[in-house]
Formats: sequence, structure tokens, C-alpha cells
Amino acid sequence: MIEYFEYISLLIIPLFILFTVLYGTFKKVRVYDSFVSGAKEGPAIILKIFPYLLTIFVAIKGFQASGAFDYVRNAFYGVFAFLDIPIEAFSMAVIKPLSGSASTALFADIVTTTGADSMATYMSAVIMGSAETTFYVLAVYLGSVSIRKARYLVPVCLVADFIGIVVAIFVAKWFF
Repeated sequence: MIEYFEYISLLIIPLFILFTVLYGTFKKVRVYDSFVSGAKEGPAIILKIFPYLLTIFVAIKGFQASGAFDYVRNAFYGVFAFLDIPIEAFSMAVIKPLSGSASTALFADIVTTTGADSMATYMSAVIMGSAETTFYVLAVYLGSVSIRKARYLVPVCLVADFIGIVVAIFVAKWFF
């Protein structure tokens, strides 16, 4: 059964490409020319969003390297200990909206240090699945379409992240 799914997974992308070419040909679209014109737009989009991505990456690394992350984590330690929430889950909640790769590395560290069956791992795993890398997404999307006035966008996204993280903590406590 597993071999069957592995075989199908190997065919999905080539079949999708074949379907796209055949469908374009059927609709009398010049498929190759359309592909090339779309590919020409790629470098321009990359150059357009690069400053936003660079800003986010520098801010994240500065936040971690300056010790601000550890300061924020230690400031809330007593509150989370009182609520019986592992501080590692709080660390995940702080890092996840900033960076997907940093949260993945943090999750691997949490699993290694606390164990695969710990509450910190369970909560962190649920947070990983229920929160978004908000600032990265905002940088890419707003940078690619050149939106300059995002007055309410960042607060609304952060509130949505906060709600997702709170729900993730309650779900993890309820299930585990």
C-alpha cells in the first residue's frame, strides 16, 4: 500500500505539468510563450520584495542576538509557571510569528531537550500548526504588491496569531 502511494507521489508533478500543457494546447494558448513571459516577471518581483525580506531577517536576528528574546522570555516566566504552561511553548509563541525557519529550529531543540512526549513538545507542535509567520508573509505580500498603507493589517494579524496561540495552548492542555 505504501509503495502505491510513493509511486503516485512521484507522478503527481509530471502529470500536473502534462495536464497544464495539454489543457493550454486544447485552449489554443501558446504555452511556452506564456511560461517565458511569466518567468520574465520573476526577477522583477524578487527585486521588489527583497528589501522587505532583508528587513525582516535583520530584525529577527537582531532580536535574538541582542538578548531581547531571552529578556522577554524570562520576564514572563513566573506568569507561565503559574498557569502551568511550559516556558518553551511561550518561546515558540514568540518566535513563530517572526520566522518559520527559526521556529522549526526551536521546535527541534524543544523536542531534543524536553522529549517527544512532553507537554512543551505537544504545545509547541500545536502552535507550529496554528500560527503563521506573520511578519514574513506581510513582507512578501505587501512588498510584492507595493502596499504602503497597512494601518490595521499588522495589529489584526497579531491579534489573530495571539488567538491561535491561546487556542493551541488550550487544545494541547485538553488533549494531552
